[in-house]
Amino acid sequence: MPLTIHSSTGVHRFTVQVAATEEQQERGLMFYRSLGPDQGMIFPYDPPQEVSFWMENTLIPLDIIFIRPDGTIARITNAKPLDRTPLPSGATIGAVLEIRGGRAAELGIREGDKVDWGTSASPERGA
Repeated sequence: MPLTIHSSTGVHRFTVQVAATEEQQERGLMFYRSLGPDQGMIFPYDPPQEVSFWMENTLIPLDIIFIRPDGTIARITNAKPLDRTPLPSGATIGAVLEIRGGRAAELGIREGDKVDWGTSASPERGA
């Protein structure tokens, strides 16, 4: 599925898998050995809620991007492989995006940037 992040440094396009079911969300990117520079996984939440992520059985570093229900980025955190330390959203979010570790900084993606995905290009469309 296409996903776009609009930032002050430009428009950044990704192709993401959707973790729509509880089982898909529990597994996430566990056991992946690599992730392309413009690939990722989106975790939609309906209803929006506070969540925490951790890296159990995740073999690669990830940027975890917490997205508010309005599509703006609330928080970006860098997650280390196999780390079980909870990484909380710190806010009510509508989705979480995982991309290759360090990629957000490479592209200049920051809190407050806008994320669009799905056929309606809007995160408010639901899961």
